[in-house]
Amino acid sequence: MDDHPFTVRSYPRAILHIDADAFFTSVEQALDPSLRGKPVVTGQERGIIACASYEAKARGVKRGVSLHDARRLCPGLIVLPSDYESYSLYSKRMFSVMRQFTPCVEEYSVDEAFLDITGMRRLYHCSYEEIARKIQQEIHKELGFTVSVGLSLSKALGKLCSKFRKPRGFTAVPGRYIHILLQRTALEQVWGFGPSTVNLLTKYGLRTAYDFTMRPQLWAANLLKKPGREIWSELRGESVWPVETEEKTTYGSIMKSKTFTPPSTDKEFIFAKLVKNVESAFMKARRYHLRPRMLGVILRRQDFRHDGLEAKLSRATSSTLEVMPLIRTMFEQVFYPQREYRSTMIFMGGLEDDHSDQFDLFEDRLKIDAFARVTGAIDDINHRYGKHAVRSATSLFLPHKPDSPRDSEHARKQLLFPGETARRRLNIPRMGIEV
Repeated sequence: MDDHPFTVRSYPRAILHIDADAFFTSVEQALDPSLRGKPVVTGQERGIIACASYEAKARGVKRGVSLHDARRLCPGLIVLPSDYESYSLYSKRMFSVMRQFTPCVEEYSVDEAFLDITGMRRLYHCSYEEIARKIQQEIHKELGFTVSVGLSLSKALGKLCSKFRKPRGFTAVPGRYIHILLQRTALEQVWGFGPSTVNLLTKYGLRTAYDFTMRPQLWAANLLKKPGREIWSELRGESVWPVETEEKTTYGSIMKSKTFTPPSTDKEFIFAKLVKNVESAFMKARRYHLRPRMLGVILRRQDFRHDGLEAKLSRATSSTLEVMPLIRTMFEQVFYPQREYRSTMIFMGGLEDDHSDQFDLFEDRLKIDAFARVTGAIDDINHRYGKHAVRSATSLFLPHKPDSPRDSEHARKQLLFPGETARRRLNIPRMGIEV
């Protein structure tokens, strides 16, 4: 194996990537200790596996597998409805534990984060490896589930390290050993390399991340443009992607999707589901003062194929009411009678700032202002009484949807405290404890 270190400095920067192990099912096992050591999956409401515990994975059950196939692979499988409320609460608690050690924490997703602990050795009087292990141990102690930790010089390397050993893995690669890690890393494992990029690099005779980093930076930049240059630098231990501690407030696009069970051929029911997604997407756009110039409507069939259509708006808008006639027209064009659908999706693109407004000579300004006033009133009411307290009359059809064994709610919605409702609850997860 070649000995070609990129740097002899151990940690010019110390970047951690922390990834929770089978997060959803780990939370369920933390809430109900009787589930520990058992094959558990979530996703009952979707009909497919959303997350599988490592006990279930050991028996061949993976994310995306249908419940029918999963039960065939694992007869004793425990299937639970997803409790996203509790997952969110545990996620916030996990990030809170991390911030006890460093204020520089990027909440990359609900179950993973990047931390910059550069310079923290002086505060804790120990090595970066020891600090990382303390964080890992504290999360396990406080929350009752494990995380895998990767420590290196950049975000790309930290993410590679955390995936190296799972679950409850710990991998630290200082600068002088980066080349060894990259020699053991296939191109498919590099963060930022998709299948098309891997196929392209393979045509140039590359097989590992090390092969890529041994090419000149200019070669990587010419072939893959700015992303290629940045990944090349990150893999060589040069931190060019900062740990972003600010809450995300800007979006290039917004998408809302909801799976329903059982699949349906009912046209009005499916349209009602789509309308609810449209309302949710526009609520999010208005919350961040954005408005789209492009809309996409997608209906997902039971066989996982899609029927979809895109439309460019003549004027960007953040009003749900203003786009609803267009949504209906698009739905009519993509919906096929007698075809079973299992989910609807709305995609919003071309987002621009809602604060800047340019008037068009031929637009109906009075109508536009009226839509804006109505939308503002709806937002005020929903903020006070809960999301979708006021909604389109079309979505009033939804309470009459077909019943299914998959529709059972998770325990937190069934066990309410006095004064709570199904929509408004205290930020306290439910726990299963025998006394």
